[in-house]
Amino acid sequence: MADQASALGRVLRQAGGQEILDVLAERLSGADLTTLLLEVTRRRAGALAPADVLRRYGHDRFVAPARVPFRRLRRAEDAVLSAMPESVELITLAPVTPLGTHSAVGPVDQNKVVSTIRNSEVAADPTNALALEAALRRRASPDVVRLATLQRVVRAQHFEGAAHYAHFTLFALVTAGRDTGDLAFERQHTAEHLAILADAVRACGVKAPEARVTVLDERFDRVAAGLDAVPDPGRESGRGYYTGLCYKIHADGVEVGDGGFVDWTARLLGNRKERLLISALGIDRLAT
Repeated sequence: MADQASALGRVLRQAGGQEILDVLAERLSGADLTTLLLEVTRRRAGALAPADVLRRYGHDRFVAPARVPFRRLRRAEDAVLSAMPESVELITLAPVTPLGTHSAVGPVDQNKVVSTIRNSEVAADPTNALALEAALRRRASPDVVRLATLQRVVRAQHFEGAAHYAHFTLFALVTAGRDTGDLAFERQHTAEHLAILADAVRACGVKAPEARVTVLDERFDRVAAGLDAVPDPGRESGRGYYTGLCYKIHADGVEVGDGGFVDWTARLLGNRKERLLISALGIDRLAT
């Protein structure tokens, strides 16, 4: 964070000071900012030679091909999809989402997302976009919404180690509905998600996937008690992101999935009775 602040200060000094940032961030309309940035990008692209593009391709971690072989990745995708019950609707998401999808809907720092100059951002987590779609459907109908997708996503934060990539494929599953009392929604759909995730992991060749559940609110002890899962009270990640209860999925000791309850549809629709359960599996990890 200190490095980022230092870099920003240097840029502002070259550009003419803090007022430049204030104008771009606060005073220009979204359309006017897009017009300005499109021209900047057009000029920068116009100054590039083919050799410059090739040089960037060879060094930019965001644009390199996946390290997992295509056929192996595709087999894992097909295996996961084969485990989906008919009650879950599979949809194809756009590769970009509205600006703020990850930071305003879910508590993710905007710097971890690849933002575009057209008031959008590259998908970094398909559960956020599925939440938007689920909210629209919940607004139109009282029915429970079950959606799933496979999506190649990009994340901007840098991780060390060969097991981490700037882009990777996630399978995502969301269930949206209304609080029906007595934690009935939570008990039914947590068990449903964990069963689907276990079937998907087994379809990839893992004999005994393991769910590890963390209770974040003591009222959810009843939910956890009815699950085929191992208690994981010491988990630190996800606190502040999930509400009530969250879980991780392990395959042969390797973490391959994550999920839990979030308040996204409640905030999107302005209704505290709305409930949303999200889950995801890392396809690249399952493929390897």
